[in-house]
Amino acid sequence: MFVHPQFDPIAIHIGSFGIHWYGLMYLLGFLAFLALGKWQINHRKWHGWTIPMLDDALFYGALGVILGGRLGYVLFYQFDYFIQHPMEIFAVWQGGMSFHGGFLGVLVAMWLFGRKYHLKWLGIMDFVAPLVPIGLGAGRMGNFINAELWGRATNSNFGMIFPNVDNILRHPSQLYEFTLEGIALFLMLWIYSAKPRATGTISALFLIGYGSFRFLVEYTREPDAYLGLLSMGLSMGQWLSLPMVLAGIGMFVICQKRQA
Repeated sequence: MFVHPQFDPIAIHIGSFGIHWYGLMYLLGFLAFLALGKWQINHRKWHGWTIPMLDDALFYGALGVILGGRLGYVLFYQFDYFIQHPMEIFAVWQGGMSFHGGFLGVLVAMWLFGRKYHLKWLGIMDFVAPLVPIGLGAGRMGNFINAELWGRATNSNFGMIFPNVDNILRHPSQLYEFTLEGIALFLMLWIYSAKPRATGTISALFLIGYGSFRFLVEYTREPDAYLGLLSMGLSMGQWLSLPMVLAGIGMFVICQKRQA
């Protein structure tokens, strides 16, 4: 049994100004994107990519993550509330981001990026996919530091008490997600993309991997209080992850056949 340390959510205090851990995790994700992307350009055969283009892709992607993540949270999780309080949609400092919304935002952003540089959309997504999981893992570590998005109660001896919630032993689901969505997904995609692959299959593997890991971890994560569990006892996160898995499987099969 472990007790959450209850970290200060502000990593660096500068007078009345503070730099939050969660912001630093976003920064770490963006820096990992650049470092890994540069390594791919210099050491792997990614035709048509340059370092300045990578910087531009990060700018487009960051906008997609922030705008899509916020809109996704509004639409998927608290639509009724924000309809009644529309000005709070812009209050991003109060928290509230959705991975699935951010994912859709990145898809649109990369489509616009492709139009600018005359690159095929699937080829762009294949390049980007292995660069993303480190950022996802960093975000989950930010959730853990902030003691948010905690897990469901557990009867096993392995668990963690979150004093800011209650004294019940719970799954440290943020750490499960860090391990699966961050480390495991990164290794899976990085190793798979080391060799030339059929266009679209790396992106498809990302959909399958993330969707599957997120679906499984949701069984240990406390459902959002304002939503609870939905039909068939599944959470919103699970319902949003299922289409990713199905689309990824279909996409993988189709892309492999086209390459054959």
